[in-house]
Amino acid sequence: MGAVYIDADACPVKAEAERVATRHGLRLLVVSNGGLRPSVNPLVETVIVAEGPDAADMWIAERCGVGDVVVTGDIPLAAKCVATGARVLRHNGEAFTEANIGQQLAMRDLMADLRAANPLGAGGGGKGFTKADRSRFLDALEREIRAASRRS
Repeated sequence: MGAVYIDADACPVKAEAERVATRHGLRLLVVSNGGLRPSVNPLVETVIVAEGPDAADMWIAERCGVGDVVVTGDIPLAAKCVATGARVLRHNGEAFTEANIGQQLAMRDLMADLRAANPLGAGGGGKGFTKADRSRFLDALEREIRAASRRS
């Protein structure tokens, strides 16, 4: 088995991912452009990338592959990681797969166009992150780690 990569900017499940990765004895790479408190866990590596658009995403996409699990809410990053053979999860436990990533990208683009076309800027943000989302993430991460270890 490879490693678990976390796209850490605005990630609400870093602690949960650390617990699961530690239980499996896996390296956890927490990638951001700064502002995170490093973990004292020897299996956790905090990776600070240069400032700039998508620097953390590029760092993860260049390194992940078969046997790895990536946690991100960023759909373009998810598409790049799926293409490398990595298993990819959203923070709420939903999986990005070869079967659904095209639809996810298309929906993202459609929603961006709709937001841009709204002259009043109306519309709220996304749903709040719930305990049920956290629980689904923990279950999904456990499944993805086991599946990734079978593939590698």
